[in-house]
Amino acid sequence: MAEQRRKHSAAFKAKVALAAVKGDATVVELANRYGVHPAQIHAWKKALLDGATAVFENGPGKKEKQAEALVGRLYREIGELKVERDFLSERLAR
Repeated sequence: MAEQRRKHSAAFKAKVALAAVKGDATVVELANRYGVHPAQIHAWKKALLDGATAVFENGPGKKEKQAEALVGRLYREIGELKVERDFLSERLAR
C-alpha cells in the first residue's frame, strides 16, 4: 500500500533547511528527527541557499513602491473604464 504524500508548511521547510545549513547534525539525523527523506532535505537546503540572494536584491521599501505603482495603475484604469461607461450610457440613451 502506498504511503500518502504529506504537505509541509513553509515554516517547517525553512526550519529543516536552516538546520541542514547549520551543519550541527547530519542530513540522515535530521531526516530521522523530522520524518522526511534525506533527498527532500537536500532539495529544501538548495532552495533556501538559492533563494537567499533574493532577500538582499530587493532593497528596503521596494515592495511598497511596487504596490503603490500597481495601485496607481489600477486607479487610472478604473477612471478610464468609468469614462468609457458614462460615454456609452449616454450614447445608448439617445
